[in-house]
Amino acid sequence: LDESDGSLDPGEGVAYINIQYNPEYVRPVWPGRTGQQQMMLHLDFEVVDLHAEVTRAVSLGAELPDFQPQQHVRVLLDPAGHPFCLYVG
Repeated sequence: LDESDGSLDPGEGVAYINIQYNPEYVRPVWPGRTGQQQMMLHLDFEVVDLHAEVTRAVSLGAELPDFQPQQHVRVLLDPAGHPFCLYVG
């Protein structure tokens, strides 16, 4: 890990992500804009079939925003507005 980026590779086994409720939560803006709430979390998920998994994520409540900065990656927003990416590995 460095000061700007990091990865978690749990290898074999289980990885946990703990999330806390914040009653003063402000939905982030995508894409980020100066002076507005920036993303506080970003997860990338490797998938086999990008189109199928985007369709599945949207059916489960994700949003597919118009702004997509990379051709082979799809940025989606969870119901609380956190961006996450799906990509084919």
